[in-house]
Amino acid sequence: MEKILVTGAAGYLGSTICTQLLQRGYKVTGVDNLFFKKDTLFHLKENKNFEFFNLDVRENQLYKDLIPKTDVVIPLAGIVGAPLCEKYYDLAYEINEKSVEKITKSLSKHQIIILPTTNSGYGTTDKNIICDETMDLNPISHYGKTKVNAEKYVMENENAISLRLATVFGVSYRNRIDLLVNFFVYNAVKFKKIKLFEPHFRRNYIHVKDVAYTFVHCLTNFDKMKSNIYNVGLSEANLTKLQLCESIKNFLPDFEIQIDKEGKDPDKRDYFVSNEKLEKTEWKPKYSLKVGISELVSFYKNLDEKDFDKNY
Repeated sequence: MEKILVTGAAGYLGSTICTQLLQRGYKVTGVDNLFFKKDTLFHLKENKNFEFFNLDVRENQLYKDLIPKTDVVIPLAGIVGAPLCEKYYDLAYEINEKSVEKITKSLSKHQIIILPTTNSGYGTTDKNIICDETMDLNPISHYGKTKVNAEKYVMENENAISLRLATVFGVSYRNRIDLLVNFFVYNAVKFKKIKLFEPHFRRNYIHVKDVAYTFVHCLTNFDKMKSNIYNVGLSEANLTKLQLCESIKNFLPDFEIQIDKEGKDPDKRDYFVSNEKLEKTEWKPKYSLKVGISELVSFYKNLDEKDFDKNY
């Protein structure tokens, strides 16, 4: 049974990924500094194949005691999103980039690393271009640059896979409201309206549970997938921000979409993405954008009013 080390285990992605790995019979060691102080791994505490360490990825114990005992490392710990990376500029560099470099250098030639990064590295592209993994990257935000640099370090290792994730959505054990689909649905449920700036900007989307499934898929198909980079997104969900809002409006007809001509996107992402390379490995996502929107609508509607102001 493979032993897998997951940093950032208590986060939005981490809590779902750890859960799926354990369900598939892997032994999982979770590492997290519990920055958000949420007990998102409570449901795993009694699992005999799960061990948790309250550690920061900059602490030596990770490299001295934990990494040498594992077969696979999934480095999820990070400062995520353009606004947060600007706010914690130096910390984002240390966690998103330098810690991944240090983890990669500490691995033996027999150990595996699977890195989640972001397709925000594509930046802004021409309307006629479909971004695939062969394209030169053009990250605009500090967030995008740290993730692109981390990918370069990881792909120097032949036992590596990098997953360029589309914008993730859906309900997890530690929920996030700042992700685009989640945020738009939140506004539609609570306020019944949204001010939408740069509505023509395009993105690709993927459900958080399909992200977790993708890591399992990589592990079970590692020999034929290793040493490669893959876009991870729903091919039918290459949408503009306005199209996304219109999809939400199908579930919530009272949702008012107000176009703000003055607002600017700090990340300046604008691209369509090809997921064909990953699909050719017989990867098939299970959760559509419609399913995710429906799930989020139900989730937000069932929150008490006081819970809307919490860090979901």
